[in-house]
Amino acid sequence: MNTADPAPETPPRRRRPRGDVRAGLVAAGLELARTGGPDAVVLREATRAVGVVPNAAYRHFADRDELLAEVCTAAMLELADRMTAEIARVRGKRGNPAAAQRRLGAIGTAYLRFAHEEPGLFAAAFALPERHAYGDTDRTPLGLLRAALDELVEAGVLAPERREGIEYPIWSTVHGAASLTTQGPLRDLPDSVIHKVEAQTLAFIGASLTR
Repeated sequence: MNTADPAPETPPRRRRPRGDVRAGLVAAGLELARTGGPDAVVLREATRAVGVVPNAAYRHFADRDELLAEVCTAAMLELADRMTAEIARVRGKRGNPAAAQRRLGAIGTAYLRFAHEEPGLFAAAFALPERHAYGDTDRTPLGLLRAALDELVEAGVLAPERREGIEYPIWSTVHGAASLTTQGPLRDLPDSVIHKVEAQTLAFIGASLTR
């Protein structure tokens, strides 16, 4: 008679909730982008980080570009969160001219800082511009910029007739400075020179709005 203890039963494998896997893959993709930019966002690497089989990714994303589009959105929202936090540090009531100008400057400062501190996410945020809109809600860099410009009009700093569409050249100017100093020909300049270029860029924008 066999008196050995019976082998313990293997507990049934718990399946991850579908939403958890999708969110986990996006979070993993975001971390891949953080360290390696948009080219590092690969479905197989994301599934490895989440701990699911590679084929599991295709239950949530048709291909790598669909995952990258979600990562782009997440990176853009992280940038928007940084900008929101910088705006919140500015004291002064809404409509105060000096405070309104400082809030616009805070937006530009946060944008440039994000590009330097998170170059991988900064590149990922704009990797697939055709896949999602950047200004549909207030919680986007463009939405925050528009709100700051509207406040400048309320404060009497920016003439109402100049308001329409002015967010685009402003965004282009700041984004150009960010790209040139992180990925372009100005990236090898000394930090002191880069900081001066960025300060001059923000000062140029501020001065152009009051003319």
